Amino acid sequence: MTTTRQRALVAFGLLVSGVFLFLAVRGLHPGAFLESLAQANAPLVLACAALYLVALAIIAWRWQFLLNPLGRVPLWGVVRLVFIGYMGNNVYPLRAGEVLRIVLLKRHHNIPMLRTTTTVLVERVFDGIVLLTFVLVGVSALPQQNEVIRAVLNVAAPVFVVGLLGFFAVALQPDLARRLLESALAVRVSPQHEVTLSGAPHVLARLLPAPLRLLVARLADGLLAGLAGLRSPAALAGAVFASYASWAFAAWVFWVMMDAFALPAPFTGALLAVGVVNLAGLIPASPGQIGVFEYFGTEVMVALGAPRDLALAYTLVVHVIVWLPVTLWGFGLLVREGLGWRALANARALEGA
Repeated sequence: MTTTRQRALVAFGLLVSGVFLFLAVRGLHPGAFLESLAQANAPLVLACAALYLVALAIIAWRWQFLLNPLGRVPLWGVVRLVFIGYMGNNVYPLRAGEVLRIVLLKRHHNIPMLRTTTTVLVERVFDGIVLLTFVLVGVSALPQQNEVIRAVLNVAAPVFVVGLLGFFAVALQPDLARRLLESALAVRVSPQHEVTLSGAPHVLARLLPAPLRLLVARLADGLLAGLAGLRSPAALAGAVFASYASWAFAAWVFWVMMDAFALPAPFTGALLAVGVVNLAGLIPASPGQIGVFEYFGTEVMVALGAPRDLALAYTLVVHVIVWLPVTLWGFGLLVREGLGWRALANARALEGA
C-alpha cells in the first residue's frame, strides 16, 4: 500500500470519527453531562477497568485454540501478543496491531505469518457471529424498535454469516480447495507446501505471469493451512466456547458499569450494548473507534431508556476503560520486547513484505 493511499485512508478514518463524534455530542447539555460523570461510582469503574483485561485474556485463550494445530504457544505468550495487538489497534491506524502480533508470533514461535493471518481472520468472523447473537438476544430489552440498531444488524449480519460459511466450506474440504487452486493457476502444491508450475496454463492462468501465479498459490496455500483449527473438533469447540465466554464477560463489565452510573437495565441490555458498539467497528474510523463507539453506545443506552446526557457519560467512561488499560499494558509489553512506536509504524511495511 503506497504512502499516499495510507494517508488518504487515515484522513478518511479521522473524518468518519469526526462525523460520528459530532452526532454523539450534538444537543449535549454540558452541565447535565458533567453531573452525570460526577455521579459515577469510582470504585466500580476502576474494578471494571481491571475486569475488562480478563475478557481480553479469554480472547487470547480463544486464539490459542486456533493456533494449537499450527504450533504450541504458551497461554501467557498469546496473552502478551493480544495485549500488544489491541494496543497497536488503539493508537495506530489501519489495524497495525494485528500485523504486529502476527509478526511477533513468527519471531518467537516460528509459525508462518500467512497461517497466523488466517486464524486472525477466523477470530474476527467468530467475534461477529457472537456479537450478532448478543444483539438478537438483546433487542428483547428494547421497549420499541430502533433504526440505528436495525441498520447495524442489516450491514453486519450478511458479512459475518457469509464469512463463517465460507471459512467452514474451505476448512472442511481442503483437498477440494487445493485441487481447484491447482487447476485455476496451473500449479502443483506438494504435501510439504512447496508450489511449482504444472502443465500448460489454461485461459485464466495465462492472464497471470508465472511468478505471480506461484505467489498467489503460496498465499492461498498458507491461508488454507491456517484453517486447521476449524478441522479439529477440540480446537473448534474450545474456540467457540472461549468466543462466547470472552464477550459474555465483556458484557458483564458493561452491565456493572450500568450499575456504576445507576442505570437500571437487564443483562440483555448489556449484551445489546456490547454487540452494537463492537459490530460498529466495521465502520472504517480512526484508531480506537473514537466517535463511532460514543455514537452507537449512546444510541443503545437512549433506546434502553437512559437520558441522553447520562447515556453519553456512561459510554464515554466505558470507552476509556476498554481503551486505556490495555493500551498502557500493551505498550509496556512492547517495550519489554525491545521495540517502541517505530515497530507500529513499520508494521504495514512488514505486512507488505
